[in-house]
Amino acid sequence: MERKQTTGKLRIRGGERQFILLLGDLIVSSLSVFIALYFWAQKDWLNFSWNFLNQRAPFWFYLLPFIWSLMLIELYDTRKANRHSDVLRGVGTAFGFSVLIYLLIFFLSQSNSLPRRGVAVFLVSVTLLTILWRFISIAIFTAPVFNRRVLVIGAGRAGSTLVGMVKRIKPEPFTLVGYIDDDPKKLGMVIEEVPVIGTTETLLSCIEQEKITDMIFAISGEMKPDLFRSVLLAQEEGTDLISMPTIYEDVFGRVPIFLLQSDWILRSFIDQAQTSGIYEVIKRLLDILSGMIGLVFLMVLYPFVALTILLDDGFPIFYSQMRVGKNGKPYKIYKFRTMRKDSESDGVARMTTTGDSRITRLGKFLRRSHVDELPQVINILKGENSLIGPRAEQIELVNQFQEQIPFYRARLYVKPGLTGWAQVNQRYASTVEDTAVKLEYDLYYIKHRNLLLDMNIAIRTIGAVLGFRGL
Repeated sequence: MERKQTTGKLRIRGGERQFILLLGDLIVSSLSVFIALYFWAQKDWLNFSWNFLNQRAPFWFYLLPFIWSLMLIELYDTRKANRHSDVLRGVGTAFGFSVLIYLLIFFLSQSNSLPRRGVAVFLVSVTLLTILWRFISIAIFTAPVFNRRVLVIGAGRAGSTLVGMVKRIKPEPFTLVGYIDDDPKKLGMVIEEVPVIGTTETLLSCIEQEKITDMIFAISGEMKPDLFRSVLLAQEEGTDLISMPTIYEDVFGRVPIFLLQSDWILRSFIDQAQTSGIYEVIKRLLDILSGMIGLVFLMVLYPFVALTILLDDGFPIFYSQMRVGKNGKPYKIYKFRTMRKDSESDGVARMTTTGDSRITRLGKFLRRSHVDELPQVINILKGENSLIGPRAEQIELVNQFQEQIPFYRARLYVKPGLTGWAQVNQRYASTVEDTAVKLEYDLYYIKHRNLLLDMNIAIRTIGAVLGFRGL
């Protein structure tokens, strides 16, 4: 029996949404360049003409749309792109960062060599137009015509956990219509505010009646043949199917470590975590470049930081400790000391907590500004650390966590980093539960790492440093 297409709704996936956002940002920033050139030319003897564009405006001025889009990289995360507050914060950060970069170049360049009027008009124009465009995009993509109606197959632990987490996101990324589950006791129950509306036998009719666009497969055990056939038929007729781990990663940017099978590392992670040799070479070259730049900052700041540490709590200036590196290999890490000299006098490794009494007065500033991490450029240049990767952890804590948190040792698949996906998404972990969440972010990074993701992390780290968003 042939069934009609489940729905005529437009279904835009995350990658497509990101492309539309990028295209819109490029359009409004290109328009801002035109506006800036027009006002810039009003007091120029050439006026707004081809001669002005050809002779007066420097080539780099036409690259501003691409630079501006790069500044907005955090807002290509569709979780943030749907919230007005995140849009305002992201655009505001891009504006502030752009002003700082321009001022730095302005004071280092020759007098009257940079177009102040043109840059000022561009920044004001692009900020206002980007906010307007992003607010319009929120209104468009949250409209009912784009709304995905989702059916969760499996109301067990995996399905209900996912639903509970999605329900806490405002606005919700899609509409959760209900569950399908073959347990007769669950039929009609409401789990995490979502009802169980059918079984395998009624799957196709539920999809038809509820205009379902997507199915999330959240059954971790063996699949019954009847369910397999029904799901396959629904997919053939236009209803998209996605697994629970995949949608979890797409929505939260994390790997659901507590909802995966024990053999996940061997069946999935190792293959998906492979990267090309070109990426590894470029990453190492960028590590060396960033390490050399960081070394210059270290030499410039060292006298001031050393003097203040000495006045605040005496010697030593640096703090070194053995940490666990790639493939479990131990190495010594270097940082500016931020804790009292006797903070670990008993030899017991402890996690840093919010408001930790062991942190000195100056240490609070160094941690918030992340200046305490600067000596790690030595580890980067030696090849023990990378600029971006999971946070390097103490040997004792690694031994403890791998007993308490599933797949914890998988984070040692890559070099630890000065910053990373977990660090920009969550502050320092002070409990085992926090550490588990950070591990989910770390494993997501290891699975999906590429130059674009690294760039995203680097820009967000700069924003965190300038905003003093440390512990």
